[in-house]
Amino acid sequence: MLRIDIPATETSISRNVFETYALPAPPNGTDTEINGDLILLFDDEEQAVAYLDELEEYASSLDNDSDAKEPLNVLIDAINNDEFVQAYLQ
Repeated sequence: MLRIDIPATETSISRNVFETYALPAPPNGTDTEINGDLILLFDDEEQAVAYLDELEEYASSLDNDSDAKEPLNVLIDAINNDEFVQAYLQ
């Protein structure tokens, strides 16, 4: 299982971001650490990259001034910057 951490200290994203902004949720859902970090759950890197593609496609359909852009970009950056996803893409 691949777990991608989005630190609570770097962003105000929480588990309810998917409902608040009507964003697609990760296929295996999310978890929250005791410290408030949001964890995206995936079976493997391939599934994370497929979800990343879905988020990027969704982002391109939004207006530039959409409230969902900022949290969406945080999710995209977290997946893109994950060391296991990076290794998979190379």
